Amino acid sequence: MSDKNAEIMQKYHNDFLKEVEANVEEGDSVSMCMQCGVCSGSCPLGDAWEHPPQEIFMMIRAGKREVVLTSDSMWMCTSCYSCIVRCPSGLPVTHIMHGLANYANRLDIAPKMNPTRRFAKIFWDNIAKTGRVNELKLSLGLYFMDGFTGGIKNSLAMKEVGLGLLKSGRLDAMGLFKPGGIKDKTGLQKALKKAREIEDARKGLS
Repeated sequence: MSDKNAEIMQKYHNDFLKEVEANVEEGDSVSMCMQCGVCSGSCPLGDAWEHPPQEIFMMIRAGKREVVLTSDSMWMCTSCYSCIVRCPSGLPVTHIMHGLANYANRLDIAPKMNPTRRFAKIFWDNIAKTGRVNELKLSLGLYFMDGFTGGIKNSLAMKEVGLGLLKSGRLDAMGLFKPGGIKDKTGLQKALKKAREIEDARKGLS
């Protein structure tokens, strides 16, 4: 790389880009995006993104920290990996999107009412307690996350699916009353706590 090119790269290597590179999974790949738009064109939800991936990358490089981290956009990713397969630069777009969403969530500045974020929290709270997902509690948490009335409506709308799961044994009607989960729940909690401490220390969030 010539001295001139190095000077130009340093000029646009702003603090937010450095923050993303240090704290977001695969964040050091953001500066490699050449803004071709293949990722957005390949995404099955491309038309629904407020800011498509290449625009997110551009805004990171432009220092638009608040716009990026408070956006709904990263939460649109469905992990289909079409963007990674087709990216001419081979960038791990999917991983970056999830990494940005996770980072925004840990900073507590992600959009509070985003449905994907809310479901992710319900799922994590469910599985982290016992080491196994309790499908009944997960379903009820999802259906009733907007209140009792909405929960009743959602439950009635999904009753055929629910009955099918009960009949097939995939949903335990007594799941609310059974502790379930793995044997060593205490060990699981210790492991999760230690993992979080290590991650926080590594990313300076402790």
